[in-house]
Amino acid sequence: MRQFVRSFWKSSRLRRPSRKTLRRAYQGSVLVSALALAPMTWAWLGSAPHRAVAGAPGWEARVPAAETALVLGAGLYRGRPTGMLAGRLDIAARLYRTGKVKAVLLSGDNSRKDYDEPSAMAAYLRAHGVPDDVMVLDYAGFDTWDSCVRARRVFGAARVTVVTQAFHLPRAVSLCRAAGLETFGVGEDSTRQWAATTYVYATRELAATAKGLADALLLHSDPVFPGPRETSLTTILARSR
Repeated sequence: MRQFVRSFWKSSRLRRPSRKTLRRAYQGSVLVSALALAPMTWAWLGSAPHRAVAGAPGWEARVPAAETALVLGAGLYRGRPTGMLAGRLDIAARLYRTGKVKAVLLSGDNSRKDYDEPSAMAAYLRAHGVPDDVMVLDYAGFDTWDSCVRARRVFGAARVTVVTQAFHLPRAVSLCRAAGLETFGVGEDSTRQWAATTYVYATRELAATAKGLADALLLHSDPVFPGPRETSLTTILARSR
């Protein structure tokens, strides 16, 4: 019996993987990692010359004059902009006051009656001295790609400064440029006040950037609501010339 058990144990033990098997497993893991990071690499490298972080030394001098600030929604709390969204709006207000932009396009979610990001964004800017007649509201900016595509197709934007958080900036700039907009981006460094929340959202960027890359370069996805064409932005820009 003892001899039988020994023979069975030896025959049933897993063999040590061969060097060839180990090499293939390593190559496979490297390939999977490279594919997972490819969208982030695309966004970071492609947007690098076209973005700045607000508050960094000399950031305002790096921002070129543009026609429009495109401010992307970032959620409401009790009907008012969240802290992150308020940070974006503060940057947009500053860009307008310093003459960097002539109009502000507020793109957010208004998919139900009790949730209206663009109107809340406009109210915030109004309270901070930005006049109503330079603001345009996009109620169907359900994600970054939709906001960028609608800015060009629906509102006729050509050159924008997209405003968001720093961790979101590479994706936002890359997607807007892929949508045909001449784009520079300014990001707020939200880690100063909301570090934990920022890190959670930054982690989500890996999947979100992969989706954005697919929408922009592979699927050429249309927005949830494609149109019709609106002339409010072009009217503001024509008046400011």
